[in-house]
Amino acid sequence: MRDLDRVLSISVMALMGAGFAIAPANAAKPIEQLTAFAVDMSNMSGGARTGTVDITIDRWTTDEERDRLRAALQEGGSDGLLRALQKEKEVGRIRSTGSIGYPLRFAREIPISTGGRRILLGTDRFVSFLERTNPGPASQYPFMVIDIRLNAKGEGEGKLLPLAKVTMDEDHVVEIENYASEPVRLTSVRKLK
Repeated sequence: MRDLDRVLSISVMALMGAGFAIAPANAAKPIEQLTAFAVDMSNMSGGARTGTVDITIDRWTTDEERDRLRAALQEGGSDGLLRALQKEKEVGRIRSTGSIGYPLRFAREIPISTGGRRILLGTDRFVSFLERTNPGPASQYPFMVIDIRLNAKGEGEGKLLPLAKVTMDEDHVVEIENYASEPVRLTSVRKLK
């Protein structure tokens, strides 16, 4: 368990980037707090790793912000989206046990016909000095994307793509590619009261 906490802390730190600001003591109460059990079985983890991930959402991304990011992707591709996303204000944080957490820059909820919700989260990832000076294939995957499905009781599951590439095809459909062999599975996702 400690190994996954360490891997998730390193992964999230390496993937989230763009600041380590701690929320001020007088910050508004979050609108959504989720916890999940993460299982990383990808080819990048060196074997199965597990741990807890906590997600706090302070506000939802507005329609205007979403449209601005979509336009940046359409006009400038993945690089354009990355530049635009890095300018967005923090909407929440993700953290593994023992870490201070890292900023999320995109958070949207979509109602599901069965009474539940789909929550989409995203951010840019931290790129280390080593990766900047010696970029490898992972440097082409500058985003972290999280897709969570909750039922009406606020329980569910999800996927976390720690190294993702976001593109748009000729029909303007957004496509997300994962660098790892499979996403980190988020199980036992539940809303905190």
